[in-house]
Amino acid sequence: LRDNRIELVRASWHELSISVSDVSLSDEGQYTCSLFTMPVKTSKAFLTVLGVPEKPQITGFTSPIMEGERMQLTCKTSGSKPAADIRWFKNDKEVKDVKYLKEEDTVRKTFTVSSTLDFLADRSDDGAVVSCRVDHESLNSTPQIAMQVLEIHYTPLVKIISSNSWPEEGQSIVLTCESKGKPVPEPVLWTKDGGELPDPERMVVNGRVLSISFLNKTDNGTYRCEAKNPIGRNSTEYVLIVH
Repeated sequence: LRDNRIELVRASWHELSISVSDVSLSDEGQYTCSLFTMPVKTSKAFLTVLGVPEKPQITGFTSPIMEGERMQLTCKTSGSKPAADIRWFKNDKEVKDVKYLKEEDTVRKTFTVSSTLDFLADRSDDGAVVSCRVDHESLNSTPQIAMQVLEIHYTPLVKIISSNSWPEEGQSIVLTCESKGKPVPEPVLWTKDGGELPDPERMVVNGRVLSISFLNKTDNGTYRCEAKNPIGRNSTEYVLIVH
């Protein structure tokens, strides 16, 4: 063996040992040891070299993503032998039913493995960490991981919270319009029965809060809160009945 990486460790009539440094895939194969005794003794061993997978890369990622859009993320790693295993996780939960593709390099005898995660963007995914995990016996139980953080933009979700479940004449009521969206919704718009608030002296809007003092029967009606952001708008209604 004429290779500077191969060193003779021990040689005797009973034992012949070598060491191979900086092992490469080309070192794989059958090695023969012969002891020139009478008769000659020969032993053979096959050396299997594992191909270490490269650090995975995630492609197809865009940010931000609009709610309802289809996203296809592909995780790819090359150089493994045998073929590496790829798994997808969203936060800490494994995602099943993903596409898996394995291609062999017939020259280097290694594999390029890819997996595609296909999903529709949902507001519940905003801030979720999507990770691609590569497992292989050469990694000694320490997988290689690539990660992306999802940013989902979505229209506001709106609801009205009342401070008084049984409003009576002479009392006051506070209606709070809670709106959640991304980007953050602009200041909300309050209306009554499809028009402007009829009594601005008693009906005071402060940000998302509508306060009505000294309630009377004329305040009965449908109050609407509308919120919008660059993605869209949404609204909800509250029917006020003064007793």
